[in-house]
Amino acid sequence: MSGKLYVVGTPIGNLEDFSPRAQRILSEVDFIAAEDTRVTVKLLNHLGFSKPMVAYFEHNKKERGNVVIDRILQGETCALVTDAGMPAISDPGEDLIRECHGQGILVESVPGPTAFATALALSGMPSGRFCFEGFLSINKPSRKQHLQEVKNERRTLIFYEAPHKLIRTLDDMYEVFGERKIAIVREITKIHETVMRTSLSEAIEYYKTHEPRGEYVLIIEGAKEEAESYSLDSAVQLAKNLMDNGLSASAAAKEAAQVTGIKKSDIYKQMLN
Repeated sequence: MSGKLYVVGTPIGNLEDFSPRAQRILSEVDFIAAEDTRVTVKLLNHLGFSKPMVAYFEHNKKERGNVVIDRILQGETCALVTDAGMPAISDPGEDLIRECHGQGILVESVPGPTAFATALALSGMPSGRFCFEGFLSINKPSRKQHLQEVKNERRTLIFYEAPHKLIRTLDDMYEVFGERKIAIVREITKIHETVMRTSLSEAIEYYKTHEPRGEYVLIIEGAKEEAESYSLDSAVQLAKNLMDNGLSASAAAKEAAQVTGIKKSDIYKQMLN
């Protein structure tokens, strides 16, 4: 093989998802550019061979990227892998791939699983049109700004989130979006893979008593086209009409929130007032 970069998707959990072609490419390349060599060596051990590796991750990508590019220009072949899924999808690799294109280096795909697409397929949420938003910032103002920017987006929204940030993120989403349907998908392809279809408010209540564990994909319904036409007063009136039909105040507020996009707590508080 002449100098080339292979962009190789790796399993997002279950090692049986690694394709025969991907295995062959890893066995044939001269070296591997890996996000975390400790993770990749476990994959190589599972496959039964070893390979020289270069650690290539977010905080060393400029320095190590130059090393990788130089070796490829000298005729070596390299497989770019991330810890899980496709490189450059909310993972390092985008800069290296772009630089290879700029240097005239051939870049070839060896596709594998991608968490957001798999989660969307599992969720049962509308999938005809969607926006992948990746990870939110750990900085609260930046996180809120990101959510505000997509607040009125009508397409299904997809986010990645780590367990230690999940509760804060759900709180911020509820504050910005109001009540929305959400599918929370975790540990995809692993033993404890789960899909929870619920609402933002109910998800917040659930995680008050259940410690988040594993990696999460959050799939949230887009803004309703008619949501902007509802005021708090009209949402309260809708809830009162539902109560006249036999629903409790709490159940009526919940249903009105789902219809209008206005927070259940705001509707319920106004009803009591």
